[in-house]
Amino acid sequence: MTTPTQTFEFQSEARQLLQLMIHSIYSNKDVFLRELVSNASDALDKLRLESFRDKDLDADTDDLHVEIAVDAEQRTLSVRDNGIGMTRDEVIGLIGTIAKSGTAEFLKKVKESKDAAGSQDLIGQFGVGFYASFMVADKVTLVTRRAGTSEGVRWESEGEGTYTIEPVEDAPQGTTVTLHLKPEDTEDHLFDYTSTRKVREIVKRYSDFITWPVKMAAEKAEEGAEPALETVNSMKALWARSSSEVEQSEYNEFYKHISHDWNDPLETFRIQAEGTFEYQALLFIPAQAPLDLFMRERKRGVQLYVKRVFIMDDCEALMPEYLRFVKGVVDAQDLSLNVSREILQQDRQIRMIRRRLVKKVLQTVKTMMVENPENYAKFWGEFGAAVKEGLLDDVDNRDSILEIASFASTHDADAPTTLKDYVARMKEGQEVVYYLTGESRSLIENSPHMEAFQAKGFEVLVLTDPIDEMWVDAVSGFDGKQFQSIAKGEVDLDSEDEDRNAEAKKDFADLMTWMTTTLSENVKEVRLSSRLTTSPACIVGDSYDITPTLEKMYRAMGQEVPKQKRILELNPTHPLVTGLRTAHEARPEDEAVAETAELLYGMALLAEGGELADPSRFIKLMAQRLQHSL
Repeated sequence: MTTPTQTFEFQSEARQLLQLMIHSIYSNKDVFLRELVSNASDALDKLRLESFRDKDLDADTDDLHVEIAVDAEQRTLSVRDNGIGMTRDEVIGLIGTIAKSGTAEFLKKVKESKDAAGSQDLIGQFGVGFYASFMVADKVTLVTRRAGTSEGVRWESEGEGTYTIEPVEDAPQGTTVTLHLKPEDTEDHLFDYTSTRKVREIVKRYSDFITWPVKMAAEKAEEGAEPALETVNSMKALWARSSSEVEQSEYNEFYKHISHDWNDPLETFRIQAEGTFEYQALLFIPAQAPLDLFMRERKRGVQLYVKRVFIMDDCEALMPEYLRFVKGVVDAQDLSLNVSREILQQDRQIRMIRRRLVKKVLQTVKTMMVENPENYAKFWGEFGAAVKEGLLDDVDNRDSILEIASFASTHDADAPTTLKDYVARMKEGQEVVYYLTGESRSLIENSPHMEAFQAKGFEVLVLTDPIDEMWVDAVSGFDGKQFQSIAKGEVDLDSEDEDRNAEAKKDFADLMTWMTTTLSENVKEVRLSSRLTTSPACIVGDSYDITPTLEKMYRAMGQEVPKQKRILELNPTHPLVTGLRTAHEARPEDEAVAETAELLYGMALLAEGGELADPSRFIKLMAQRLQHSL
C-alpha cells in the first residue's frame, strides 16, 4: 500500500536556523552550490564503496557523475547525482532534522559572530550545508531513490517550518535537488544562478578537485539539437600533480572540500613513496580544532584511495587516535580495491604507511616550532591536549612527541615552555623535572606544595589537562631527567633544610606519632615538611601512589580502585603547628586538641582542591574554634 503525502514540522531549533538562512545572514551565497555538489560527490563515493562491499547490489555504476541543470524560464537550478540515494527514513532522519548534534551550538555561534565572513564560515563547520539552499531559493524539492530499492521519495519545503514527504514510483537512482530560485538582488549578493557562466565559475572555484565529473550542458550547440553534456571540473588529483604546478590556494580549496572546514589549513605537506610499494599522501593540519575532538563518537582518519578510486572515508588504520585531527588523502597503488576495514587493521603495507605518516606529521610540527613559532603556538593551543595522548599510546614515538610538546610553567605566566628549554634553565645540581597537576593554573600556583619551590626559584611545570594525570606516570623522563611531582614523595631542595628538619623531628616526634594514630582513617603517616614556608600543612602522596584526581577519573569510568591514604606533612615553623605541639604536651587527652588536628588535616585537603568526607562536621568544628577565639 502506497504511503500518501505527509506533512512534518521541523524541530524548533531547525526553524530558527531556516530563518537565519532565509534572511541572508551570509554575504557569500555562492557557497550553497559548493555544499550541494559536495553532498552529491559524497553520495557517489558511498555508492562506489557499497558496490565493492555488496557484489549483489542492484545499482548502475557505469557512468557515475554529478549533473547541474538550469532553467532560466522556470528559474530553477537542479543538482543531480546517480549515487547511493536515500530511503524515506533516511530522508526524515538526515534532512528533516538538520545537523542533529550541532544545531543549538550553531545558533549560538551565529549570534556571537559579529562579522559576515565569520558567520559564513559556520555553514560548513556545523554540517548544515544542505540548508544553505534557502539563501537563494524560496522552495527546495528533493527527489531520491536509494540504490537497490524500487521506490523513491520526494521531499519539499518552502522553509516556513514544515516539509512534505511523498512516495515517487519512477524516481531514478540517486538524488536530485531542485531549487526554485529567488529573484536576483545584487545588492544583497544574490546573483542570477540560472546563468551558466556564473554556475561554472562557482564549480571551478569550489569543486574543481572532486574525483567525479561535474557535467553541464555545453554552452554552444547546433541549432535545434539537444546540447551535449560536458565536464566542467578538472578532476585532476592534486596529490598526483607536481608540487611546482599547484598553488597553495588550490591546496586550501581541496582541504575545505574533504574536511568541510571553512578555514584554510594551518599546515600542508605531501609524501611520495616509491619503490616496491608506492603511495602518495596529501595531508593537512587544521587551523582550528573540530567541535567533536574529544567526543567519543567522533570520526577520525584520512581518506583512502587505491589508484584514484575512493575506498573509505575516515580510515582509522592510517592515523593513530592522538592525531585524529589530521585530514587528507592517501592514494596507494598496490592494495586490493575490495579491501575491508578488518583487512586493513592487519595489512602490513597499511601499517608501514601509518608509521611513515605519523613520523611526517611529528617532523612537520617540529619544523614548525623552529621556522614558524606563531603557527606552532596556534597548533599546540588547539591540539596539544590530544597530542599528549600519544605519550600513552605510541611508545615508539614518545621521544618525538616530548620534543614537540609545550607546557605552562612557573617560569613565565604567559608563554609555555618546551622541555628542552626547561632543562637548559635547571638549577645547578637539579636532577629532575618538577611538575604539579591540577584543575587550573590558579589552583596550582596557590597550592601549598609550591611554596618552597617558589621561594628557592625552582621552575615547576603547571599541568592542567586531564591527560596530564596519566602520561606523567607512564613516561620515564626527558633527556635523562626524570619527571617528579612536587606533591609526591619527599623533596630535598636544600641540605640545610634537611639538617634543620632532622633536629625538628626529635622535638615533634611525639606529636607526629599521636597525629598518625588520631587521623589513621584518613592518613598513612604524619611527618615534617621541607616544602612548606607559609602554610601549616599539606597532603602528599607516596612516590608511586596515584593522584586523587586520577583516582576520581578511574571511578567515573566505572573502575573501582582502592582508597588511597596519603601523607600529612607539617610545617614545623608555623605557629599553628608549634601551638598544637605545645597543647598536646600539656593536654594529651583533651578532645579539643584532637579536633584541632582534624581541622588541620581538613584545611590541608581543601588547600589542594580536595573534597572533605564530612563537610558538615568540618564546619561545626571550625565554628566552635572560632567561637572560643572571641
